[in-house]
Amino acid sequence: MDLRNIAIIAHVDHGKTTLVDSLLRQSDTFKEKTLEGDAILDSNPLERERGITILAKNIAVSYNGTKINIVDTPGHADFGGEVERIMNLVDGALLLVDAKEGPMPQTRFVLKKAIEAGHRIIVVVNKIDKPDARPDWVVDQTFDLFATLGASDRQQDFPVIFASAKQGKAGFEPDLAKMTDVKPLFDTIIKEIPEPKADVTGTLQVSVANVGYDQFKGKTALGRVVRGIFKPGNVAWINRDGKVAAAKVTSLMLFDGFKKVDAEQALAGEIVSFAGIENINIGETIADPANPEALPVIKIEEPTVKMTFGVNTSPFSGKEGQYTTTRNIKERLERELQNDVALRVEPGTSAEQFIVSGRGELHLAILIENMRREGFELQVSRPQVIFKEVDGQKQEPFEEVSIEVPEGNSGTVIEKLGKRKGEMKDMRVENGMAYLEFVIPTRGLIGFRNEFMMDTRGQGILNTLLLGYRPFAGDFATTPHGSLVAHETGESNSYGLIAAQERGQLFIGAGVQVYEGMVVGQNAKPDDLVVNVCKEKRLSNMRSKGDGVSDGLSTPRSMLLEEAIEYIGDDELVEITPKSIRVRKMYLKDFERKRNG
Repeated sequence: MDLRNIAIIAHVDHGKTTLVDSLLRQSDTFKEKTLEGDAILDSNPLERERGITILAKNIAVSYNGTKINIVDTPGHADFGGEVERIMNLVDGALLLVDAKEGPMPQTRFVLKKAIEAGHRIIVVVNKIDKPDARPDWVVDQTFDLFATLGASDRQQDFPVIFASAKQGKAGFEPDLAKMTDVKPLFDTIIKEIPEPKADVTGTLQVSVANVGYDQFKGKTALGRVVRGIFKPGNVAWINRDGKVAAAKVTSLMLFDGFKKVDAEQALAGEIVSFAGIENINIGETIADPANPEALPVIKIEEPTVKMTFGVNTSPFSGKEGQYTTTRNIKERLERELQNDVALRVEPGTSAEQFIVSGRGELHLAILIENMRREGFELQVSRPQVIFKEVDGQKQEPFEEVSIEVPEGNSGTVIEKLGKRKGEMKDMRVENGMAYLEFVIPTRGLIGFRNEFMMDTRGQGILNTLLLGYRPFAGDFATTPHGSLVAHETGESNSYGLIAAQERGQLFIGAGVQVYEGMVVGQNAKPDDLVVNVCKEKRLSNMRSKGDGVSDGLSTPRSMLLEEAIEYIGDDELVEITPKSIRVRKMYLKDFERKRNG
């Protein structure tokens, strides 16, 4: 059977998962079955809600006797670690670009990895059914990007397919009326993407590109058979340090549609999943026991942001969650480490705390959200950047920031990023929208997204891309926010809230249980202010004519998980339970806060 291994790479929201849906529906594998729903590959509820792919997934379809292994890759920079490893599994890639927006920052990051790997790339210009689509301009921009990234002459001569993934149509011209199905895309994949160059007769070599966990089979590894024939049984396992150990593969699986199917053997070139080696990790090699040869080690990306996770110590702890103890949280974090190699967990300053490091705020927020949905209660601190010392010089992570804002808001954004050590690299204005590019320390972005959305009234788009570690940029002053802090434990009511809202913006409405030291709003001034939101109006039989008519509560600002994490200062925590997200002071009592400065 002919074989093709391809990855699909694209920026967030350019229609990658929708295109995979169309390929699935129109392949020979699923011709007889009707697939229900959209975003079929996004199996995780969080992926469906946010409309982003978080985990790389594998499927296999057949078309005219050719098996095509498709790897759907994440489009968000925080999950870029998944993408880098996938390039070792495949022989080519589909680069998906939006027919209006063209290549975006995350596209550039992943495309660079594919070009460095020497892969043949097919460009798919998606969403040509948009009213303001400009496919010819997008193709020119993509060609310029290939040239900038140092693509070979063969790579720059890329085939172009125009598509509307939503309608399940593709063609060689940007004319929707002439398209009927995605057959031209399948034909181009088979014609342009080479078959795996693999030696079936040589000694066994299997790369490990990803690890997962199966509740029946234990720890599983995903990899590619680089050489030889892979069968379950005794193998040599070469770890990242080059040490060789004897191991036994108990189960070998190939991909068929969405499913993994048990197989007796896999030939060189196949993408496989296997189980039986408990401590296997990314970048290691499975080899022939008689003649073990290691493959080049895959680099695991370093985390850049850390947060302290701890047991919930608020007065409301244990009321809403099922798992509340240190042991519960520790076991859950250890389980996450099995699947997520970009994560690090270290002991904190006390037995009830853990320092969790990841690729970015979103990376850690997704983990917290998953724990919350599983019934965990915990409290987390403000995100902090991880510094490094290289040759005696302090270094910190930097990011490339691409911003799209209405032209009228651009001045505010430029000013705020300038104060945070952001350096502008490019600016252009088109049709009333300003497109800005900055290089900024990751430190400067912590807490900025919230301000950015408020300054642009939700019309701004901000994308970031990690550039790596660079010399420390120096200190910068950010305006601290002041919080409105609850004075006592009780239930908030309108009378107390009306008095408090004159001092700033509230996070809660009436009838909400609060405790002393809980943050109930943001002060208009940069200092904290203690307010009594439980204060009740004294009832008397004296009243004036218009009393009480003009009083009204403003709509409170609802604090979602990411917003709460971005909002908190160094002396604040976010309390997370399955039902609530509360912001609180680290020290609940006023005299404790004064004592600790």
